[in-house]
Amino acid sequence: MQIWGIRLFFILASAVACYLPNTNLSNGFVGFAVACILVAGEISLHVSHTRRIVASCVGLGFGLLISQGLLQFLGQPDSILKQSPTLGVVILLGCGYIGMVCGYHISESLPVVRLLNSHRYIQTGTPFATNDSNGFKILDTSVIIDGRILEICETQFIDGTLLIPRFVLNELQHIADSTDLLRRNKGRRGFDILRSLQNSPSIAVEIIEEDVTHLTEVDAKLVHLARKYFAKIITNDLNLNKVAELQGVTVLNINELANAIRPIVVAGEIIQVHLQKVGKEPNQGVGYLDDGTMVIVEDGKPYIGQTLDVVVTQMLRTSTGQMIFARNADESPSEKGFR
Repeated sequence: MQIWGIRLFFILASAVACYLPNTNLSNGFVGFAVACILVAGEISLHVSHTRRIVASCVGLGFGLLISQGLLQFLGQPDSILKQSPTLGVVILLGCGYIGMVCGYHISESLPVVRLLNSHRYIQTGTPFATNDSNGFKILDTSVIIDGRILEICETQFIDGTLLIPRFVLNELQHIADSTDLLRRNKGRRGFDILRSLQNSPSIAVEIIEEDVTHLTEVDAKLVHLARKYFAKIITNDLNLNKVAELQGVTVLNINELANAIRPIVVAGEIIQVHLQKVGKEPNQGVGYLDDGTMVIVEDGKPYIGQTLDVVVTQMLRTSTGQMIFARNADESPSEKGFR
């Protein structure tokens, strides 16, 4: 809202400044119209497509000015064009083309982003860094809905700036507007998580307004932006994880992090588990540790609903986590074999 106040003040001040000297209403209208055109042009620069066109035109203008300087250095432009028109045309077109291309690429490397922090919505033109030390992390929809990213960032295990593309917010809005109750609740939870991230004083969150118009898939757009800004992607999506890594983009997968920090147990260690249900094999009981690790207890069926001390016999790691196999600690191996 602050930037709109500045724009409105500029428009009114321009109209008044043009009206007061001669108290001419037409002059005031001209000042008002010109100010509106300038503000509209400034707003259009926030659209990446328009920004590229404007930057290319500015670059073309600089290129033509440089070509005139070269022609002046070599001699009078008119005489050069008369004596060697081909050389003059090559200089004009070459400098103009180089300037236009440079303007386009400069616009690509200087995107306009919007910063959300402590209820403020501030426009900034700060250039993005050009190496992987910039600390930028791009969030996808799945990790926002998951919600664990908030707690991880608050513990400061992840530093740097969290970048959220506008098309990710649009996808989140589409989920929140779904007729399916579960999807709608997930979308609303995602917006609650984003609000908490923005309100946290220790977390920097930026919204990227730039869209990748030549791509349609959200995953492809995320990978494109990550490569462009030398950013890492934070996700829970296994498919996005694989696609990004194939294209050389570093991925931080929350599920992999959760699996990596689960406590390691060894055979013979005694742990305590609450048995909740029957296992697939006869007489098995299944329980879960506090971190969600599944514990399968042999001959644990009679103890379902109870908390039991068990001895670890084996631990298996899978793509989805780890599984622990155990037996009742009160039963010795010889007693089990005797039965």
